Amino acid sequence: MSRYRGPRLRITRRLGDLPGLTRKSAKRAYPPGQHGQARRKRSEYAIRLEEKQKLRFNYGISERQLVRYVKKARAQEGSTGTNLLKLLENRLDNVCFRLGFGPTVPGARQFVNHGHITVNGRVVDIPSYQCRAGDVVAVRERKCSKKLAEGNLEFPGLANIPPHLELDKAKLTAKVVSKCEREWVALEINELLVVEFYSRKV
Repeated sequence: MSRYRGPRLRITRRLGDLPGLTRKSAKRAYPPGQHGQARRKRSEYAIRLEEKQKLRFNYGISERQLVRYVKKARAQEGSTGTNLLKLLENRLDNVCFRLGFGPTVPGARQFVNHGHITVNGRVVDIPSYQCRAGDVVAVRERKCSKKLAEGNLEFPGLANIPPHLELDKAKLTAKVVSKCEREWVALEINELLVVEFYSRKV
């Protein structure tokens, strides 16, 4: 079982704020576990591992998927770290989350999985689908789909919609204008450490 289905607050206590994983905030500021409050000296490897885990849990992807994204990002021109974040931001489940159709990335993934979303007029139920510039993402013309989307839009996970997405709230449609810029990535992360983590492995 590759996708994490355990308690999410344990993860946020260990790794910090992950807007894609949960909207709840932990009451305790220290990491979970018996030695959570003990001072610990983290190794270079542990620091890079944590940054990698932030990506995995925030975007809800498996280790194998992340390795595949790193290879893909490395093959593209420009900074590997920035390319990696752009690839993850342009996943259909994440696009739906950023638009407010789902309260979290797992919620948006379920919304996509259940066939509530169309891309360019066709139903797409693959959360990992890569959205491209010019794609029109819309909620299906069904009563249950619209009701779910409208309910989620009232309390979106993130306050601002990034400029690479254009949302028409009345019609429940959106257009992908371009790739997401680095400064609009909601997750606080040092992507260079993630690239360094995989530099010896991939």
